[in-house]
Amino acid sequence: MAKKKMSKKKFRIVWSSVISVVLVIALGANIALGYYSDVITSYFSEIDITSDEAITARDHSVEVVEQIADEGIVLLQNEENALPFAEGTKANVFGWSFTNPIYGGAGSGGTDASTAITPKAGFEAAGIEINENLYNAYTATDLERPEIGIEGQDFTIPEPRPEEFYTDELMAQAKEFSDTAVIFIARSGGEGADLPTSLFGPDTYDPEGSAQGPTGQRFGFEDDQDPDKHYLELTNRELGMLEAVTAADFENVIVVVNSANTFELEWVNEYDEIKSVVNIAGPGQSGFGSLGRVLAGDLNPSGKTVDIYASDVLDAPAISNFGDFDYVVENADGTYSTAADAKGVPLKYVDLAEGIYVGYRYYETADELGTINYDEKIQYPFGHGLSYTNYEQTVVADSLTWNETDISVDVEVSNTGSVAGKDVVQLYYSAPYTGQIERSSVELAAFGKTGVIEPGQSEVVTLTFQVEDMAAYDHNKIFSADGSYVLEAGEYNLTLMKNSHEKIADVGSKTLSEIVYDSGRSSDQQVAINQFDEEVTGEGSIETYLSRADGFANLEEIDQNETFTVTSEDGATREVEGTLVDTAFVDMVNSKRYDVPADTHDSAPTTGADNGLMLEEYKDVAFDDESWEPLLDQLSVDDLVNVVTHGGYKTVEIESVGKPATTDYDGPAGISSFLAATPVTGIPFPAEVMLASTWNIELATAMGEAIGDEAQAYDVTGWYAPAMNIHRTAFAGRNFEYYSEDPFLSGEFAAATTAGYQSKGGFVFMKHFALNDQEDNRTLGVLTWGDEQTIREIYLKPFEVAVKEGGALGMMSSFNSIGDVWAGADESLLKEVLRNEWGFNGTVNTDFFIQDAYPYMNAELAIRAGNDIMLTGVAPYGVPEFDTESNDTLWAMRDAAKNVLYTVANSSAIDDGLSTDTPQWVVITIVVDSLVGLGIILGFFFTFRNSRNRDKNGESETLA
Repeated sequence: MAKKKMSKKKFRIVWSSVISVVLVIALGANIALGYYSDVITSYFSEIDITSDEAITARDHSVEVVEQIADEGIVLLQNEENALPFAEGTKANVFGWSFTNPIYGGAGSGGTDASTAITPKAGFEAAGIEINENLYNAYTATDLERPEIGIEGQDFTIPEPRPEEFYTDELMAQAKEFSDTAVIFIARSGGEGADLPTSLFGPDTYDPEGSAQGPTGQRFGFEDDQDPDKHYLELTNRELGMLEAVTAADFENVIVVVNSANTFELEWVNEYDEIKSVVNIAGPGQSGFGSLGRVLAGDLNPSGKTVDIYASDVLDAPAISNFGDFDYVVENADGTYSTAADAKGVPLKYVDLAEGIYVGYRYYETADELGTINYDEKIQYPFGHGLSYTNYEQTVVADSLTWNETDISVDVEVSNTGSVAGKDVVQLYYSAPYTGQIERSSVELAAFGKTGVIEPGQSEVVTLTFQVEDMAAYDHNKIFSADGSYVLEAGEYNLTLMKNSHEKIADVGSKTLSEIVYDSGRSSDQQVAINQFDEEVTGEGSIETYLSRADGFANLEEIDQNETFTVTSEDGATREVEGTLVDTAFVDMVNSKRYDVPADTHDSAPTTGADNGLMLEEYKDVAFDDESWEPLLDQLSVDDLVNVVTHGGYKTVEIESVGKPATTDYDGPAGISSFLAATPVTGIPFPAEVMLASTWNIELATAMGEAIGDEAQAYDVTGWYAPAMNIHRTAFAGRNFEYYSEDPFLSGEFAAATTAGYQSKGGFVFMKHFALNDQEDNRTLGVLTWGDEQTIREIYLKPFEVAVKEGGALGMMSSFNSIGDVWAGADESLLKEVLRNEWGFNGTVNTDFFIQDAYPYMNAELAIRAGNDIMLTGVAPYGVPEFDTESNDTLWAMRDAAKNVLYTVANSSAIDDGLSTDTPQWVVITIVVDSLVGLGIILGFFFTFRNSRNRDKNGESETLA
């Protein structure tokens, strides 16, 4: 059978089609590459840690890390002066975690601690000999540190089975090696989930998970699981270890707790063998070296607790409203279903029904009222920490000054012991309680830390604060029609305290007349009035808040959650804790989440003007200067869209105004580039808990400056830090990257860190603004309810201090909602309070933004409310499309662009100018494009040339 021939004409058609297809593919690929160019560039960008500038900065950071750890270790207990160890002490260290400790936390606050000093190395460097036989026995168990990540959490506590591990032979060898035992206990935390209040539940943990990492949860070894145990107490295996150690009759037993979350330690009182307890939160790069020196006595501990240590961490009033709560609707057939919004997002909620009574504020007040036995409830007070020497603090005679605006007092600190060291001075105030505004019995007013004081020497510390700092917020509008800060009439007392519970001396008292700050406090740019009434009142909100009236008589009433049996679409039933609401409530949430108001502007802003202005001319130009307007007129609509949509780990370059791109990275423990092809981090700093435990503001400044120097060396400008949410309970997964339960202490450390970092030319994005104090359900926009006093005095206070004192240029809004409004689209929060009241001039970024995954994060509403850019880390996937036909949207994007331009103009990025370096992947793409294009041209040329030649020569019209 003859082979069919193809005509030359048909051949030309086929070949032309092939070339056309290749051309279309190449064109499509280039469009896609252009669309994803920012992401690709970010992915292939790497932190260069090898330059001379980087090495110098990193070396300095290591020094600062050590200084923080030196002062951030807290000696909680030291009976019979068991610490420090005598010179040449040998130690048996029990606990698998000694071989694999916690250096920080997981998630955006995590860092690479692969080169950090290990506890073993720290002990040995301090001259403490370790029982190698015991150490090797732990490493031979092949246990691994479980991962607590964003998508999946393995809460297993890695310890060997005590009945198999602590054999008579092993314990006899240990006793022969040394009469000293150290019990090392560690707990971790991370972004994405809170710590379990019950170590029991189905094992859904998948270590393979997805491309993002593990998924699901696991609650430990089968023999450790117990519905009556939680993550912050000893597991069954740890109890077995404890029994084995105490039964061995070691003369000296020391407990080291390696945890940023307050651990339950009442059990130490049950064992006479346990003499000392030391806490070391995540210590970063070199902190375990400091631990060795503390135990050996080469370093005198000076850290103080930043949270109260309750004997039962589940006893805090906030616990009853901490966790997973659903809104429930009743169906027509009388069954119940969990409520969801119009886009299928489950409606979850959190009630801050404990009000202002968080941490020590509750326990100290309850003790004063006689409603609790303090010694039974509290193991260690807030602000507690021991030393190897003794100090005497006295108020310098006649040093107290207390006028209408300011308070100042001098305190002399004398070292009456035999070891040099540092001490912390703590000043508290007590305000009158009239029953009209809730007040804690004591509140931290000011603090300071001495330098090193030699034995027999003294140092004077001056403490100052403003009278208006003692004002409480009247959200019930008793003293003012719109709400205001108020100093109620009555006696105000100042007390020098050893901690939140132990008084050293009365400093002074004064009876004040009523002062209503209805014209604003001295630090306010706009009068503070109730701003959140529409968000946090009405159906779904809290009915009863905790009150100290009659000795906290309504304590049991603040748990307003009920148990419902809900039915899913497939007919399955389960029990949930929640609150019954009607469909009108769901409709209201939908409206606030998804309804974009009609335009109020009659015309669009000017765009694309040719005014010849460049951003570099606007360095140090006041934010409200009118000269910004012609610069903004130069921005095209595309410019506006690009600024707003591409705000993930960067701000974009805008050629029309000469704005350079910036690289902005995580996180609270140091610069981290998690999205790069080869993730690299800066030097891992201690967890913010440990920094705050120093009570040394100078170290916060030093940390900010050191990370700022690293950022400059890495060509990084923006820093997603510091983080300053509140330790509302001990179980919040990210407590490690937040400072404290106390908002004032948190704010002071955040302000100092912020000022330190920005002094080096960068800008911060403080986070998470606001009320993002638990991880569970955060990405569902969990509706967080609280009254305005609670919101302002507890949860906004750290951010307020950091803005007013630290001069922050950036803020990151949070996943959660304030009441029924997403925080990232809450105009009351982002415009009225942040910008208008506090005077913030800078950029607000969202938390991680994926429109498809988190549809309640409505970008149109966000920019109108004052949220400037979307943290689109995987942009353009999930990036919103803005309605550029809307005048209001264009004006909002113009405002957002101004905020970004102002921030960058006041950073070192403006000095570097526009980028002139073409990314390597772009160069490769250009080369490939050129070769493909040349191949296509040559293909067309030779095909048609040969065809014409054949036609001229009269060749056959067919081809084989």
